[in-house]
Amino acid sequence: MNPFFNIQETEWEELGGGIKRKIVGYTDELMLVHLCFDKGAIGAPHSHEIHDQIGYVVSGSFEAEVDGKKQVLKAGDAYIAPKHQVHGAVALEQDSILLDAFSPAREDFLK
Repeated sequence: MNPFFNIQETEWEELGGGIKRKIVGYTDELMLVHLCFDKGAIGAPHSHEIHDQIGYVVSGSFEAEVDGKKQVLKAGDAYIAPKHQVHGAVALEQDSILLDAFSPAREDFLK
């Protein structure tokens, strides 16, 4: 794996529903992923069995929900979702970007 990530040289992977991603990098224990949302796109509420997650707002804004609590997050804000906690987000602006950190790495993203 290349030890450097250049955002301009990495293509977006379309996920559907107005969401696309770029994997920034990963090790066995850590993964960073850029997610770009169309306005109104929904990261449906879900939980992880083994992954802790932190979602950092790079740009735009989101209504984030973690463990039944909702809050509007803007650039520089973040949410923390330990494993088993239900979490999700709705983009409030076009091209809102999250930088998600996962521990351990999401092997399912690499297939």
